[in-house]
Amino acid sequence: MTSLAVALKNRSKHAVKRLLRYDERNWLRIRQIEAFTMFLEAANRKSRDVIEISPGWNRYWRTLCPNYRSVDFPDFDICRDRTEEQYSIVIADQVLEHVQRPQAAAANIYAMVKPGGWAMVATPFLFRVHARPHDYNRWTPAGLKQLMVEGGFAADDVQAFSWGNKACAKAHIGGPVRAYGVWRDLSNDEEYPLMVWAFAKKRN
Repeated sequence: MTSLAVALKNRSKHAVKRLLRYDERNWLRIRQIEAFTMFLEAANRKSRDVIEISPGWNRYWRTLCPNYRSVDFPDFDICRDRTEEQYSIVIADQVLEHVQRPQAAAANIYAMVKPGGWAMVATPFLFRVHARPHDYNRWTPAGLKQLMVEGGFAADDVQAFSWGNKACAKAHIGGPVRAYGVWRDLSNDEEYPLMVWAFAKKRN
């Protein structure tokens, strides 16, 4: 098949997907992305100074937050490094599973948050090993909350959540990350969390 034929075939596939309103977002992240978006849009938090500790490929929140900057893990090692300045919002989205010393990472996240500001963290629970460059950890909602408390946040100021179900878990076993598509189940089964996230406020 010529390169032109391949290009036309791919264009046709994308056109059909658009017509069907096919959603290419990662199925297991849909509810977490919605929760983060709602949180940032509430009280216009998205307009505040935001920093993301990013795994490099992840820039989802840059388009939503006009006052955004990022540092890239692992070059910026959140277990060891912290910025000199503090921020109203510190995002660690799909990072903590990759760090060797998560308590140190949580403490540095806490140090980077301004008094009255927030940390937003998300990490998978039921998901394949994905080393970027390593994959060390998984947490339940209670475990992620405890990690943030051990990092310095007060227990009453940390809210942890999760989403998942058997259908999504099965779809991710032994295969590539699956797109949400047009029909997949978004019901939540607390016994099968695939994604876990938390919002932690730093007291004034």
